[in-house]
Amino acid sequence: MKTIAKILLYTILAGNLLHGADQQERKIVSREDPEYPAIAMKMNLHGTVKLKVWINADGSVRRLEYIGGHPLLAESALKAVKNWKYQSGARESTSQVEVKF
Repeated sequence: MKTIAKILLYTILAGNLLHGADQQERKIVSREDPEYPAIAMKMNLHGTVKLKVWINADGSVRRLEYIGGHPLLAESALKAVKNWKYQSGARESTSQVEVKF
């Protein structure tokens, strides 16, 4: 019984280590700067837009989710980040990014 418990524990620990290694932050290979919206420029609006990014294994952006920041800046940030390219990985991963205006 103790042997089975040890095997189970080692299996769980090994799985957690592999999962943790897979969740490392992937580097951005190429990025596009967002276009500063004309209305934001007229309003002298500055700030940061936070996004959640789903990254395919090949490094392309699969999906984006707006988390926070000024709504007038959000669309421009989403358009730019959609064209970003990340380093390749073993599988899909997620990341949070901040786009500063």
